[in-house]
Amino acid sequence: MLRQLVYISSVKGPAAAIDPEAILQASRRNNARAGVTGLLYYDGRRFLQALEGEAEAVERVYRHIAADPRHHALVILSDRTVDAREFGDWAMGYATKGEDKARLVARIAGMAATASPEIRATFESFAGLKRLF
Repeated sequence: MLRQLVYISSVKGPAAAIDPEAILQASRRNNARAGVTGLLYYDGRRFLQALEGEAEAVERVYRHIAADPRHHALVILSDRTVDAREFGDWAMGYATKGEDKARLVARIAGMAATASPEIRATFESFAGLKRLF
């Protein structure tokens, strides 16, 4: 059994200071060491992330994220036990300036295709919201 934790947070400070590619590279490296996988979505102001792995490893990663000064207003949306990883390897989706919303939603839906219907709907809905930049 694995733990799957899904949270949302807001960027603290100027969103322009956030580099999604750098976050993705650091997340892949750090989470691979911890045996944690999932999906991270960033829309320019908020993060929505699913973490999957052994319960203690997911807890350590989440505590590290919660202590990161770039995050505030963290809210856990789902915390459950799953039989198998729903997201496979680590992935990150983020909105780019001027990207067509339908294309973005389709891309995120593809990344979340093997997740439970509720978690998939959360990511698809979040990606479909009006972007703030």
